[in-house]
Amino acid sequence: MRGHATSAAHNGCASDDAFAARLASTHVVAHAPRLTSTHEALSPRYCKKHTPDAVAALTHAHPRDAVATQAQTKMAAMMDLERTYIMIKPDGVQRGLIGDIVKRFEQKGFKLVAAKLYSPSRAHFEKHYEDLKGKKFFPSMIDYMITGPVFCMVWAGKGAVKTGRKMLGETNPADSLPGSIRGDFCIDIGRNICHGSDTVENAEKEIALWFPEGTNAWTSHSQGWIYE
Repeated sequence: MRGHATSAAHNGCASDDAFAARLASTHVVAHAPRLTSTHEALSPRYCKKHTPDAVAALTHAHPRDAVATQAQTKMAAMMDLERTYIMIKPDGVQRGLIGDIVKRFEQKGFKLVAAKLYSPSRAHFEKHYEDLKGKKFFPSMIDYMITGPVFCMVWAGKGAVKTGRKMLGETNPADSLPGSIRGDFCIDIGRNICHGSDTVENAEKEIALWFPEGTNAWTSHSQGWIYE
């Protein structure tokens, strides 16, 4: 009996050791909530709202997270990609150019995070173009913009605003190089088929105006083939 008790006790220790080993092997799962916090702390938007000490406390929580932290850093950067507002005007919609324009931005590698076909009011367009309110062409431009629906889009990616403007071409199609959207698809400045944000600040203002419901947050399976 004594031998049996000793054997049972030994087996119990072995069982405890095995349990401890299994628990240690699942440390990633145990730390999952903290890794989520690490990801948030690495986000530029988080850093703006919290003190450096608070960020440091989350990003240096455990040395085992070095590899995971690098992945979280990259993920945070992807979530904070620059955004731009691109709008296909009534002439572009009527001429069936939505697909061609969307294709160019997709092929470039930008990520579509919002899109809709929309017929806004005169007041909405006047708000959008308020910086041009003093121009002589302002009334006729608004008259034209409400003649039909527009296709509204938000694209995200590195340098989305500057690159997006280059892809559209010059305001006057006659000055746009072949290969640009305006250089390939239009002729007259009054029918230049598209609008693109000119600065990051204005892009965010325009996105808020045109998409008050917000945009979509999603991860493209292709991002590892687009960004290092």
